[in-house]
Amino acid sequence: MRIIFMGTPDFAVASLKALIEAGEEVVAVVTGPDKPAGRGQKMHSSAVKQFAVSQNIPVLQPVKLRDPEFLEELKSFQADLQVVVAFRMLPEIVWNMPPKGTINVHASLLPNYRGAAPINHAILNGEKSSGVTTFLLQHEIDTGNILFFTEVPITETDNAGDLHDKLMVAGAELLIKTVNAIKEGNVNPIPQDELSSNQELKHAPKIFKEDCLIDWDKSTEEVFNQIRGLSPYPAAFTYLDDKVLKIYSAEKEVVGHSEKPGSYISDGKTNIKFATADGFISLSEIQIEGKKRMAVTDFLRGYRLDKLAD
Repeated sequence: MRIIFMGTPDFAVASLKALIEAGEEVVAVVTGPDKPAGRGQKMHSSAVKQFAVSQNIPVLQPVKLRDPEFLEELKSFQADLQVVVAFRMLPEIVWNMPPKGTINVHASLLPNYRGAAPINHAILNGEKSSGVTTFLLQHEIDTGNILFFTEVPITETDNAGDLHDKLMVAGAELLIKTVNAIKEGNVNPIPQDELSSNQELKHAPKIFKEDCLIDWDKSTEEVFNQIRGLSPYPAAFTYLDDKVLKIYSAEKEVVGHSEKPGSYISDGKTNIKFATADGFISLSEIQIEGKKRMAVTDFLRGYRLDKLAD
């Protein structure tokens, strides 16, 4: 089959690479426009574009997906199938173009965790497993008929970055399985309504800054999951001596205490922990406003805590 691949970040590169290694005919790649980044604001290409260029695959970078010139160029590749991994929402005129349709690789076990941040929300909610799903695109986002899925376990110490990497690999493998099944005519699409009729669905909306501020009145488990679910990006944060403190990793301790939630205890040298409603969160890797990310021992070596200052 002639395949057009659509994607932007590293997560999508693994799937594109898997298609190439499987010998599939990827005739073009669609990705986002180059953007200025870094201190010098130099133009930066997406991870998918960089890989596609290295493989000599034509790259399309439309600003608007309904642009007539883009649509005409897309049509000229005469694709049998389009594959979407971590890309933006497509208009019907795009996803309905190839005869075998457009399939998407989504980083959750649909119909749960539809939306922009399924990896983060699975950990924020304390799930013990997640997974990847391939489905056919239709009008409403992430609601198309399911083709295949794979479940992936989440350990108690996995953060969003860890789960991202697990699902990236699982998604690439599932994509190859799905493409092979489509080629063989061996697919049985299942409407998501059949899987969601008897359950309350969990959602995965975009993460905003207010979602990252830690509420220390919550349970230790909830705060611990928030730190894991937002690490390494965008990172949960609190305030330390009126400065923003991002927390990338921590350990939990459920224990009775008389400390006020949000207050901290530290020896000023090797450890600092914040009180929650039912225990403590002991910080491991952090970043104070204006400084680099570092281990808490390195931080305390060069930072004078107001609470401990005479």
